[in-house]
Amino acid sequence: MRSSNKHLPAEKRRTVTIEAVVELAGEQNPSEITTAGIAKRMGLTQGALFRHFPNKDAILQAVMEWVAERLMSLIEKVINAELSPLTALESIFMAHVDFITEHPGIPRMLFGELQRSEETAPKRITQALIHRYAERLNRLFEQGKTCGELDENFDNEAAATLFIGTIQGLVMQSLIAGDVSQMRRNAPKVFAIYQRGIRRAS
Repeated sequence: MRSSNKHLPAEKRRTVTIEAVVELAGEQNPSEITTAGIAKRMGLTQGALFRHFPNKDAILQAVMEWVAERLMSLIEKVINAELSPLTALESIFMAHVDFITEHPGIPRMLFGELQRSEETAPKRITQALIHRYAERLNRLFEQGKTCGELDENFDNEAAATLFIGTIQGLVMQSLIAGDVSQMRRNAPKVFAIYQRGIRRAS
């Protein structure tokens, strides 16, 4: 229990709450995370937790917003580095893998939200994140085709689906193996195969 969390400013308390949920999601089924469990991890009472979030869904919404902001920030950082399109795609792929390796609970939460039958704010945020991600990939694909680095005939939507799906596949394999570090070891080899499918033949 973290007694130092009892006296944090409001914004810092929100951030610590998000981090606690992400940690818990890496240790257990996200659907089984309770506000009591979150409060216990933080060393707070549930009453103290509810002073910052009205309910569990509000906490999940904040977590999804945090994930979307961090992941899109990584992507924008790569794009702003003005790398070649293919190099940028590889850098995004590896940065995404590193992000998940550092926060293994995140894909569990994303999958969990997408599987919910009802429309919720966390689910909409997750869907919007995937859409924005695909849009950024599409721009890189077009740049790569224009500069002659990528095959001009491949389907952008299918390539974006495969890009994101390949990372999801690495996640699933690491869960099966019970070793999240496996993702980092396999990612370069897996991307090399993906790259051969979209690169322009020399």
